[in-house]
Amino acid sequence: MNVLLIYPDYPDSFWSFRHALRFISKKAGVPPLGLITVSAMLPSIWKKKLVDMNVSPLHTADILWADYVFISAMYIQKESVSGIIEECLKHKVKIVAGGPLFTQEFDNYPQIDHFILNEAEITLPLFLADLEAGKTPERIYSTGEYAEITSSPVPDYHLLSMGVYASMSIQVSRGCPFSCDFCEITSLLGHKVRMKNTSQVLRELDILYSLNWRGPVSIVDDNFIGNKKEVKTELLPAMISWMRHHKYPFSFTIQSSINLSDDPELMSLMVDSGFNSAFIGIETPEEKSLSDCNKFQNKNRDMLMSVKKIQYAGLQVSGGFIVGFDSDTPGVFQKQIDFIQQSGIVSAMVGLLNAPKNTKLYKRLEAENRLTVEASGNNTDSSMNFIPRMNSHELLKGYNDIIYNIYTTKPYYKRIRRLFLNYRPRKYNASKIDSTALMGFLKSLIIIGMLNKGRRDYWTFMAWTIFRRPNLVVDAVTFSIYGYHFRKIFGISR
Repeated sequence: MNVLLIYPDYPDSFWSFRHALRFISKKAGVPPLGLITVSAMLPSIWKKKLVDMNVSPLHTADILWADYVFISAMYIQKESVSGIIEECLKHKVKIVAGGPLFTQEFDNYPQIDHFILNEAEITLPLFLADLEAGKTPERIYSTGEYAEITSSPVPDYHLLSMGVYASMSIQVSRGCPFSCDFCEITSLLGHKVRMKNTSQVLRELDILYSLNWRGPVSIVDDNFIGNKKEVKTELLPAMISWMRHHKYPFSFTIQSSINLSDDPELMSLMVDSGFNSAFIGIETPEEKSLSDCNKFQNKNRDMLMSVKKIQYAGLQVSGGFIVGFDSDTPGVFQKQIDFIQQSGIVSAMVGLLNAPKNTKLYKRLEAENRLTVEASGNNTDSSMNFIPRMNSHELLKGYNDIIYNIYTTKPYYKRIRRLFLNYRPRKYNASKIDSTALMGFLKSLIIIGMLNKGRRDYWTFMAWTIFRRPNLVVDAVTFSIYGYHFRKIFGISR
């Protein structure tokens, strides 16, 4: 059997980092981890080829070679998915689809031959068993159960052209113990946090190391500390030992909840393991809105101090922010600006509230007859899929005011300085200057420092860093390049 695994194009967005990647001659931020994990579940005698459309084009010859085309996608990739389906239909090649988009919206794709929904560890073997038995496979394979991911294989990293990615990815756990009403994670993966064995995680690190990967590794768990006890007592001590033995070849980024700040021992173990960054869903400084969306883990705490504790421990913080809650008033926009600036959260993803399918928010808005269109999946494209309580023009203006006031050059560089005053990285965790970093630095000097508006703010910031935080120069270059990307996607000239 010849199987072509296709990962659709990811449009220009906040997390695509498309404009930033050009500085270091990379084509994509991270590889399609779900798809290469599915690949590892297929029979070893099958021939497999991966086309990640974010790094290479899809050729007709690839489709003609395949007996089956496997597609995995998220909401934001819908447009590219439609193009892939059209090409497969043109050449009469069967399509097998899975992943978040199709698990939530398979009814919208009558052209697709077979769906492997929910978690592939459970549903893919059913499809393969029917093929093996000579049966005609069912159109839909689904389950209401959750997989024990201790059975999940090492992803087929060897299918990747590693040099075109800025980071590699691994998964440690699935599920989240919290119940934010706008979040689809628990509807897809449940509340119970299921972890891989520590030996599995180390095996994946071994494979990446043997394939000569060195540098960033993104841990894609929706909440890395969902099972804090096992992370602290089993995983992190083993990772510390592995990293020391291999002379710290990787640095790790995670997604986490704000209660990370409550555990100094946990943060210390993470930094000792080579972790240097955490994305945290802050959402809003408004207590009423936090209650409305069931974000109770963020309530009744000084969130500014919580962020600073994480930074003091040696971890940078990026964050997600939302406006458009029913209880939001016009005062929320300035409060968001003030919080973001004071926190030193450089990469602040601010979006208008949306309701993904099967979330509590979606069901409530559906009952209130307030849904309008399907969610785009893009957190920063100024779209909403429901009628807000606040006047929509006022809401959009307030949202744009936030973006302008945090991503124009002067406040943006001021925010990085705030981070640098709080951030206390460990020596072995400091960014190293290699050829890629040097290339990015030289390009930033020309593109940001000479050819763009706001160049005076760039040089003022770089001079400040050299004199006040010389050990963070590589981070300064990185963040200046991020800022260039953010201004591009938001259409800000300086």
